[in-house]
Amino acid sequence: MVFEHEIPKGSRLYFGKTAKAKRNLENRVCEILDSKGFEEIITPNFSYSQHQAIANDRKLIKFSDEENEQVSLRADSTLDVVRIITKRLGRATSHKKWFYVQPVFSYPSTEDYQIGCEWIDHDNIVDLVNITGTILEDLEINPVLQLSNINIPKLISKEFDIDIDYFKNGEIAKLFEIDDAWLNQLIKVKDIKDLEKAIKISPEVIKAELEKLLAVARSVEYKNLVVAPLYHGSLKYYDDVYFRVIQDNFVISRGGKYSSDGISSLGFALYTDSLLKILED
Repeated sequence: MVFEHEIPKGSRLYFGKTAKAKRNLENRVCEILDSKGFEEIITPNFSYSQHQAIANDRKLIKFSDEENEQVSLRADSTLDVVRIITKRLGRATSHKKWFYVQPVFSYPSTEDYQIGCEWIDHDNIVDLVNITGTILEDLEINPVLQLSNINIPKLISKEFDIDIDYFKNGEIAKLFEIDDAWLNQLIKVKDIKDLEKAIKISPEVIKAELEKLLAVARSVEYKNLVVAPLYHGSLKYYDDVYFRVIQDNFVISRGGKYSSDGISSLGFALYTDSLLKILED
């Protein structure tokens, strides 16, 4: 029996102090993004292309439109923002920097609020990481910013016949069992100095991607930085250097470089509910 005052599991309810804290957080971040030249966009809750962003489409809440085409509730904002700007609004605006404050939805009834931005047709990931750092400093928190390159685990898996699931699932013990000196060194990398040492003994086939990661790490202004060359994230579209921000077992943010319809772009999302919990503590 469902009572009329109940809300579905995974849904969000904000009231009183929590609603005010949420509004204040969103306003602070939006002011920073506005000062950096980003303009706001609010995209439809419904989408035809969510399967291209989400690795596990079982997480999508799906139904059919009047033409029997599959529609999903928005589970990720990135690719929809880029396609709407470049294809639907292409003649109406040439602006490349956009931010949004809106929820995403996943099966069966989970909603999560995000503050995100997309920098279309721009490929210097350092610029985006430094904006993220500015936001964290403004909020007066000092979480770990983990920097990775998705091409490194992909190349290692392909060239050395190592199961990619070891990287996707974070099965470090399995990687140690392979017992390669260069791989063991990569597993231990945590900072710039570690990465410099690992590059010296790494196979030529992955050195270019490791050096790309090193160049970004050296240019990042944020101090609480961890380098994780073997991390493999869950989002489908990041295809180069990317990052996540973590504190107290909460993932606060994810961002990185991706391509959509041949256009290289950057984007990140800040997870509102995780940030509210940390700021409350």
